[in-house]
Amino acid sequence: MAVLCKPAIAVPEYVITKDETLELAQRLHGDHPQLSLVLRLIENTGVQKRHLIQPIEKVLEHPGFDARSIVYEAQTKDRVPAVVRQALGQAELEPSQIDLIIYVSCTGFMMPPPTAWLIGKMGFRPETRQMPIAQLGCAAGGAAVNRAHDFCTAYPDANVLIVACEFCSLCYQPTDLGVGSLLSNGLFGDGIAAAVVRGQGGTGIRLERNGSYIIPDTEEWISYAVRSTGFHFQLDKRVPGTMEPLAPALKAVAEQHQWNASKLDFYIIHAGGPRILDDLSLFLDVPPEAFRFSRATLTEYGNIASAVVLDALARMFDEASTLHGQRGIMAGFGPGITAEISLGTWTSEPEAEG
Repeated sequence: MAVLCKPAIAVPEYVITKDETLELAQRLHGDHPQLSLVLRLIENTGVQKRHLIQPIEKVLEHPGFDARSIVYEAQTKDRVPAVVRQALGQAELEPSQIDLIIYVSCTGFMMPPPTAWLIGKMGFRPETRQMPIAQLGCAAGGAAVNRAHDFCTAYPDANVLIVACEFCSLCYQPTDLGVGSLLSNGLFGDGIAAAVVRGQGGTGIRLERNGSYIIPDTEEWISYAVRSTGFHFQLDKRVPGTMEPLAPALKAVAEQHQWNASKLDFYIIHAGGPRILDDLSLFLDVPPEAFRFSRATLTEYGNIASAVVLDALARMFDEASTLHGQRGIMAGFGPGITAEISLGTWTSEPEAEG
């Protein structure tokens, strides 16, 4: 069965702290009628710092969508290859052994996609398949894992590289003054993650089942307005309450596998915000400590969109407390409102082959 190996993570060098974010909001929006609410919401995110690809002074400028697209492409080409090399090394594979590259990003656009550039520049075979995913937002990390699992189910000897590249700071819109937009300015950060799903061998999560669920009539709750100035993030105040309808979807996928979602050994969950994790803990009836990896990602990096689940998984690898045969669930949430759900068992290669 396909095994999701240890992800590689990279965050850029520029940092903005929570206190700096709050001060900035007060300075830029001192006359906003709901400033006190915005400050309280940012304070309650639990985000202590975020990483940015440019200094905050540059982030606050808006040179136009075309200029931002140039930055997105340049930063992608500058930063992604090192993360890919690390992920391949951790999976003990060479570029020539990869059969499919799944590239996910909702914060910039390139055509041809970055997969074509990677194949040409990093030693992947010309026959390598490409699957760029641009419109699933924060759910795309989970979707990439699931599509890699599907591919390895169809082609059991295949290997898949997943790349999540999110430069959320390039979506900053100085004229968007809604509470949801201002909250997002203090929540989202920049980051890159990559991971390999091996068709044979490897240490990590042996993927066993996946599923998807969309809450009907919620497609406007998380969305982009695509304008001449770029991507304008729109967030409905009802989004934090979506775990009540999504928790049963996670339980249903587990039940299809004859597992109990409340009795698993590990949980890798998209950290959209603290209430998402608090509510899911309540509705799944699992202790808050079960989501410690996701909370750490949120605290240290903010919401890094599709890269969150891979970063949380990397933290579980680093903790090194998961035992062979333990069972867990991974879930990414995003626009739709969509959930992408994976079930898997921890495996270490020597024991698995013995």
